[in-house]
Amino acid sequence: MSSDPWGRVDETGTVYVRTADGEKVVGSWQAGTPEEALAYFERKYEGLVVEIGLLERRVRTTDLSSKDAQTAIGHLRTQVDEHHAVGDLDALRVRLDKLVSTVDSRREERKVQKAKQTDEARAAKDALVVEAEELAQSDQWRSAGERLRALVDIWKGLPRLDRKSDDELWHRFSHARSAFSKRRKAHFASLDAQREDARKVKEKLVAEAEALSKSTDFGPTAARYRELMESWKAAGRAQRESEDDLWNRFRGAQDVFFAARSEVFAERDAEQVENLKLKEELADEAEKLVPVTDLKAARAAFRSLNERWEAIGHVPRDARPKVEGRMHAVERAIQETEEGEWRRTNPEARARAAGLTGQLQAAVDKLQGQIDAARSAGNNAKADKLSRELEGRQALLDQALKGLEEFGG
Repeated sequence: MSSDPWGRVDETGTVYVRTADGEKVVGSWQAGTPEEALAYFERKYEGLVVEIGLLERRVRTTDLSSKDAQTAIGHLRTQVDEHHAVGDLDALRVRLDKLVSTVDSRREERKVQKAKQTDEARAAKDALVVEAEELAQSDQWRSAGERLRALVDIWKGLPRLDRKSDDELWHRFSHARSAFSKRRKAHFASLDAQREDARKVKEKLVAEAEALSKSTDFGPTAARYRELMESWKAAGRAQRESEDDLWNRFRGAQDVFFAARSEVFAERDAEQVENLKLKEELADEAEKLVPVTDLKAARAAFRSLNERWEAIGHVPRDARPKVEGRMHAVERAIQETEEGEWRRTNPEARARAAGLTGQLQAAVDKLQGQIDAARSAGNNAKADKLSRELEGRQALLDQALKGLEEFGG
């Protein structure tokens, strides 16, 4: 008979294992020595130790499900309970019992974790739905569309909820996306219609602009181009491919017109600068006529200068007032000389001036006599009143005498 601390082999070849409940038959061994029998069944025990160790590691370090873990534990427990190994089987049972507790604990932890994840997923999906419903009302078509697509990717990365809750939230989420897509489609359809209307309007504006490009009626045509530009801005944008082509044609027509106008204006400006030089020379000649000493000669000379002036043509607008003012000043000087000469040589006017002077002189003399009489009579108040009246008559007389002197007498 052979034995060790955990088992023995009797004389009949029966192998036993020692447990807390006493010896248990492991099996029968007839093929060799008792030592070989114990060694064989000890190796089977070592195999169980390795399997239990591996299962403990899987439970501790992997996501092995509770169901699979319990199945594996049950399989190992059956092998231990069947006593087909020699070793400390009670210790293996203790390890298996502890492993069951570990699996149960991990199952509860996972249950709590799953509930937490579910709550977080529900909150996340609720937030996605709320954001999607807000975006569904946005008019920021590009950014809102991109954000909705991003929300779909986020949704796909979240855990599923129970079917009812998940379906309800997905229905709201999907409805928000559909509502946004419908509004965006309607917006761009309307925009396309507006752009087509703008294209038709701008086609007409381009046609008119091109028709005006050869016009030489520069003032009204330039004003019309400004009106066409205002109409262009008010028309809105056409489709991009049409907009660029229409604008190039519209701007090209304007460029043709304004380039031609600039060329004509440049020639006109050069001519007007030359005209200004000629008129300044005439003004120099005219100013030499002042002061007027020979009215007849001055009048004839000014008339000749004025005819040459009118034949010259326009000068630059900003220089016109100054040069024309010089000629007008000479003209006024000649006119004033003519008026003075007329007054001196008009007999009727001289007679009227002489008569008026005589009347005023008689009135002054009469008042002076009345003043002298009042003073002699001691009536100073009357004399003072008459003196004030005399001052007014004397002023008129002085003025009349001055006018009479202009007639030379």
